[in-house]
Amino acid sequence: MIYFFVFLFGLIVGSFLNCLIYRLESNKSFLFGRSFCPHCQHILSWSDLVPLLSFLILKGKCRYCQKKISWQYPLVELATGLLFSLPFILTYFTYDRLPFMSSLIFYWIMSGFLIVIFVYDLKHYLIPDKIINPAIVLAFFYNVFHSIFIVRNFKPFLESLGSAVGAGIFFLTFVLISRGKWMGEGDIKLAFLMGLILGWPKILISLFLAFFIGAIIGIGLIILAKKTLKSEIPFGPFLATGTFLAMFFGEKLIALFFNFLL
Repeated sequence: MIYFFVFLFGLIVGSFLNCLIYRLESNKSFLFGRSFCPHCQHILSWSDLVPLLSFLILKGKCRYCQKKISWQYPLVELATGLLFSLPFILTYFTYDRLPFMSSLIFYWIMSGFLIVIFVYDLKHYLIPDKIINPAIVLAFFYNVFHSIFIVRNFKPFLESLGSAVGAGIFFLTFVLISRGKWMGEGDIKLAFLMGLILGWPKILISLFLAFFIGAIIGIGLIILAKKTLKSEIPFGPFLATGTFLAMFFGEKLIALFFNFLL
């Protein structure tokens, strides 16, 4: 039952993330005001806002104007529910309660930031400072807290900070060489955040997966004539995907890599 409630909590957070994404797009505060239909502006009741269920019951249409509801809403809710459940399932019986709870809350918060970055960059080719800057600050201070109160050793903090700086410099090089055509400032900040979240050597796994997945999808889009070699493709979603994969399966992927080499 506890897994179900964690998944349900993730669905609720996913609904909030959808609201946050929409209000970022429309430059409105997410702290005030009730939810409304983006088409007819009708204020939504609680029955219209039940994560996943409302979308299914309403058959993907607004109750009031019958305009289609974007698939973004149920997909973000479902993805958040799964991403909140996954670290809980993988680590619940692994650690003492204090390290487990602090790491779990950190991963939940970072997952929320990464989901918003994924969707916003995919739609607008932009990683908003209002999201990435607070994420970096929180990740930095979590690493300090973890080093002082949990492991009582500053080596993990230094490794995470070094990974962040290294990843940031790596992407800064791309920006300088291409004069901003290949990568943007947001990608540099996201790479820095990835280093703070993952540390060493998971940051390498995440970057490799991001470039690999990005190359596969990019080639596929070119083959399908959806993009050309000169088309702009947002890289934030691939970086976020690589971060999630390294976050949850990093150790297994590293072990698999070394076993392959040996």
